[in-house]
Amino acid sequence: MSGPRPVVLSGPSGAGKSTLLKRLMKEYEGVFGFSVSHTTRNPRPGEEDGKDYHFVTRENMQEGIDNGEFIENAEFSGNMYGTSKSSIEDVQAQNLICILDVDIQGVQNIKKTDLNPIYISIQPPSMEILEKRLRDRQTETEESLQKRLEAARIDMELSKEPGVFDIVIINDDLEAAYEKLKSVLVEEIQKVQDAKK
Repeated sequence: MSGPRPVVLSGPSGAGKSTLLKRLMKEYEGVFGFSVSHTTRNPRPGEEDGKDYHFVTRENMQEGIDNGEFIENAEFSGNMYGTSKSSIEDVQAQNLICILDVDIQGVQNIKKTDLNPIYISIQPPSMEILEKRLRDRQTETEESLQKRLEAARIDMELSKEPGVFDIVIINDDLEAAYEKLKSVLVEEIQKVQDAKK
C-alpha cells in the first residue's frame, strides 16, 4: 500500500477518541480520511451506510473474512466489526492519512499485517471517569455498559505493555491530549500538505 502512513487509533469507548478525531479533521481538512468499517449491527439513529459504517449481513462479512479481505475484525456484544483492505486503499489513493479506529483486538491483528501504521492509544484518566462519561451518554443498557467497562479494563492493561503503541495519550485534559496527538502526527500531516502544493 502506498501513500501516507495510516494511523491506528485505539482506546476504550468513552476515552475521547471521537472528540479528538473530529477536532483533528476540522483543523486539518483534506488531510485525514476514515476507513469506513464494516459491521453487522443495526444503524443507530442518524447513521448512514457507507459513511459511518458499511452495514452488512453476518454472511457477507464472514465471507469477506474467509477470503482474506479484512485486515482486522472482532466480535463485540454479538455484532461483528472489521476493517477491509479496500477501505484503507480507498483513503490512501486520495493521498490522505487513513485513520483506523479499532479496539485492542484489532491492534493485535494489524500488528500481524504489513500495514506499518502509527499506533496511538487514547486512554481515560481512570475507570471511574470512564464510567461517568459512558453513563452520561445514556446510550447503553446496564448490561452493555458493564461489557464496555470490562473491555475498557482489559484495554487499559494491554495499552501499558511495551511495544504495543508508539504513544499512549491519557485524556484527562482535552487541550493537552489534542496537542500530544498533533505532535505525533506532524510529520505525516506535513507530507500530505506538501504533496498538495
